[in-house]
Amino acid sequence: MCYNRPGEMSKIARVCELLDQHYGRPEWGGRKNVLDELILTILSQNTTTANARRAFARLRNRFAAWEDVRLAPTDKIAEAIKFGGLANRKAPRIKKILEEIHTRQGTLDLEWLAEKPDSEAIDYLTAFEGVGRKTAACTLMFALGRPVLPVDTHVHRVAERLGLIPKVDTDTAHDLLQAMLPPERVYSFHINMIRHGREICHARSPKCAICPLKNECDYYARLS
Repeated sequence: MCYNRPGEMSKIARVCELLDQHYGRPEWGGRKNVLDELILTILSQNTTTANARRAFARLRNRFAAWEDVRLAPTDKIAEAIKFGGLANRKAPRIKKILEEIHTRQGTLDLEWLAEKPDSEAIDYLTAFEGVGRKTAACTLMFALGRPVLPVDTHVHRVAERLGLIPKVDTDTAHDLLQAMLPPERVYSFHINMIRHGREICHARSPKCAICPLKNECDYYARLS
């Protein structure tokens, strides 16, 4: 774990610095429509970013507005998003979420979440079936720039190997990592940890020899 003496940079701060040095420090791209981001994030579940974006583009090209998606037959939605994978599971999920938003709000508008505290916004989103904490956090971070950390499989794996967190479930990993990070570091940490997990710290056969974090890594220390 990342214990440090008073005045010493914390382990997670050192990790952030090393990630930024190696990959650059990504910046949030600006505000996006919250409902758009929620649907895109649902489409990204269990598939690649490229496939999710392709499915999202086809969905928006096929239907002029989210209201049209809400009223469409499920099979038509599934056909539009088929390139994203798991279309027969995601289509009814998307339709049901749109129907629930309309029932709750009377309109398909989630921009009001920008005025709510992070915890309240997360609670609202995770009340929908198929929207877990990671999906809610992604929606709020990418759409509104909120400093809420999504923990996916890459972030979780790399954080455990580094020794930032012990072996814990995903919800606990969210809590522990969120508490360690200052708000201004959340976005870049998320993006760079995912990139690091994809490019170097693979689930199998991680490339430890070329890892810029190896001197901070508990996993590498055990191998040495």
